Amino acid sequence: MSTAAREFHLRRHPDGEPVPDDFELVARELPDPADGELLVRNSWLSVDPYMRGRMSGIRTYIDPYALGAPMDGAAVGEVIASSADGFAVGDTVVHQAGWRDHALLGARHVQKLDTSVIPPQAFLGVLGMPGLTAYAGLVEVAPVRDGDVVLISAAAGAVGSMAVQVARLLGASRVIGVAGGPQKCAYVTDELGADDALDYKQPDLAKRLRAIAPDGIDVYFDNVGGETLEAAIGSLRVWGRIAICGMISQYNATTPPAGPRNLARLIQTRGQMRGFLVLDQGHLRARFVEQVGGWLTRGALRYRETATYGLESAPQAFIDLLHGANTGKMLVKLD
Repeated sequence: MSTAAREFHLRRHPDGEPVPDDFELVARELPDPADGELLVRNSWLSVDPYMRGRMSGIRTYIDPYALGAPMDGAAVGEVIASSADGFAVGDTVVHQAGWRDHALLGARHVQKLDTSVIPPQAFLGVLGMPGLTAYAGLVEVAPVRDGDVVLISAAAGAVGSMAVQVARLLGASRVIGVAGGPQKCAYVTDELGADDALDYKQPDLAKRLRAIAPDGIDVYFDNVGGETLEAAIGSLRVWGRIAICGMISQYNATTPPAGPRNLARLIQTRGQMRGFLVLDQGHLRARFVEQVGGWLTRGALRYRETATYGLESAPQAFIDLLHGANTGKMLVKLD
């Protein structure tokens, strides 16, 4: 007996901004699980900015998506058939076989979840890769110290919204978020608890940052690159730290970016700028789950999700993510 399944393939490498025709929904039949395997019906899929790099056809820190082959990414689902010890029908699991409605997986490629307190999709966001990214960036890469002034870009997104709150919980005296538009800026201050929010869509970002933080910033968590990174470097205090997590403002660019043009300021401030990948932060996972899980259960952390519905919506959800249409984690709900 087999199971009818559907999965997205990358039809062609996007030229600049991805469009729906870059993706193809393909039907296939999955066999029953062999020994050590389980069949999962996905319920939530994650779309994330790093996936844009995988669509380029060029290997960076991870293999690119192959044309005409199944795409992947984080997903949560329910076990509907199991031939693997330790997994039973009805278990909720997280894995990396996203962009499809069903997945046949070896047991070593899935992790069983306890969803009695925290909903399953949270393991794709606040307790998943985005949450760990924010945590690692502010605990280890550009550590926040008591009394620091911290700047967070893309502060209404999945990683940034976590970083705003983690910075405060780690002892920052002041947290400034950068987001797009008045509604997102209000979310950053009113719900996430930032002291100030700057709208990057308005002119003179660097000037406005200097006006609200005249003595400068100690830590900058960068999700976007470009003008915002340049503004942060311009406001960096002596011994300031910058964690480079992503540069979403440049992911669809077809020409090299113009800046930052002030990198020499890192010499003047003795500043540190370090890029990092969450793939290297596995040693922090147990501490992250314990500490962030505790913050969640006692209500010290808030999070939002933006969801589209149906597998067919996944490409547009990803395209919308790159345009900043989401507040919090962007997800695709399948059932």
